[in-house]
Amino acid sequence: MRTALLRGLLAVLLSVLSLTIAPPAHAAETVPLVEAVASLPRATESRDGYTREAFKHWNSGDDPADGCSTRNEVLIAEAIEAPVVGSRCRLTGGTWWSYYDQVSVTSASGLDIDHMVPLAEAWDSGASAWTAQRREAYANDQGAPSSLVAVTARSNRSKADQDPAQWLPPAGDVHCRYAAEWTGTKLRWNLSVDDTEHAALNDLAAACPGTTVTYTPVT
Repeated sequence: MRTALLRGLLAVLLSVLSLTIAPPAHAAETVPLVEAVASLPRATESRDGYTREAFKHWNSGDDPADGCSTRNEVLIAEAIEAPVVGSRCRLTGGTWWSYYDQVSVTSASGLDIDHMVPLAEAWDSGASAWTAQRREAYANDQGAPSSLVAVTARSNRSKADQDPAQWLPPAGDVHCRYAAEWTGTKLRWNLSVDDTEHAALNDLAAACPGTTVTYTPVT
């Protein structure tokens, strides 16, 4: 009888633990760029129904208590020389490096926060099927340093919503980094690529043999 009672208590304990212990988070993965590109899901893109308003941004950021939007949190995190953070998260001073065009910027107003994979491209590649909450998480993703990038407004607007088959940073020596960060973002969010985009990424990977991609999948 005692054995049966102990077995019953153990079963209850295991049941409680299964409810209270969270599953482990996905670990970061690092693979060569050529392998990362090969693992990207392939699909035809569609922009049907897209509106920028489908991706709520900028929200109150990772720390709502700091009074800063996601945009300003990214600016603070990516500053080479930290700006002064005033009331209502007003930023003064500071220095940033726009890696797309290799330009030093000394005013936050001269910067855009670029979505590495633009919102329209994300929509085309699978985000159209997401919930509004997941699209908001994507648009404000600070969980990977390459998801949101502070760059000059000029370079960001030149890029617009184009993929690497259509646009690459004007600074040629950062193309390997850009290809890795684009690919990592797509893998992180399980976004697909079309044939033209895949071919362009393959060409970049072949030209960047020592480049790796590190990403953590989002559940």
